[in-house]
Amino acid sequence: MSNWFATLKSNQTITAPLVSFLRLIASTARDIAPIVIVIAFFQLVVLQQPFPNLDKVIVGLLFVMVGLALFIKGLEMGLFPLGESLAQDFARKGNIWWLVVFAFGLGFGTTVAEPALIAVADKAAEAAAEGGKIAPTPEAVASYAQGLRLTVAVSVGAAIVLGVIRILKGWPLHWIVIGGYVLVVAMTYAAPESIIGIAYDSGGVTTSTITVPLVTALGVGLSTVIRGRNPMIDGFGLIALASLTPVIFVMAYGTILY
Repeated sequence: MSNWFATLKSNQTITAPLVSFLRLIASTARDIAPIVIVIAFFQLVVLQQPFPNLDKVIVGLLFVMVGLALFIKGLEMGLFPLGESLAQDFARKGNIWWLVVFAFGLGFGTTVAEPALIAVADKAAEAAAEGGKIAPTPEAVASYAQGLRLTVAVSVGAAIVLGVIRILKGWPLHWIVIGGYVLVVAMTYAAPESIIGIAYDSGGVTTSTITVPLVTALGVGLSTVIRGRNPMIDGFGLIALASLTPVIFVMAYGTILY
């Protein structure tokens, strides 16, 4: 009897993670079902055409579901706990300067390698060369794109630093955001017209799949360990600042450059 219970317990230990992962895949499938339904409706009903390479489409969807499930599980197991523990450790040590340096490095490092930002910067450099804003040489194009990437990365680092200081000081988030967007509107009238669209798009491509969970965990972890702070009120809002500051920095970059 004892051997039977031991075998049952061993089987549960093995199958429990598998069942949990299968449930996560099912949840992911439910999340992407609306877009699949929309695409299928327009392809089959509106266009009245069969799916090209249907077998590859099905295999690709399976890869997407498994990949998203693994990504979500990885966030839960790795990035969220890591961000919270780092924030809590820095706060307990009481070294504000190292916390600020870490916040800037986190924002800068996760943004400068963001694929979406690289794509936007490259396209912006090509458009600037075609429009005569910069010399149409590979060196000038590469320098413009690199400058734009570094500007956005520095702006996100500054935003995370501002968000951390806000949590430490207890400043209200809405006044910072309102003031930031008032500055954005004012700079929109003064900045060169060719940089305005790039600046606004830069604010949307900075928050990557790595930046968001780490920065969110940083804010929640920091507000959890600081007395008098509420994680629901003070722990969130860093992503909003990370989307706001690139608009300001890129318009300033374009104004100085042009």
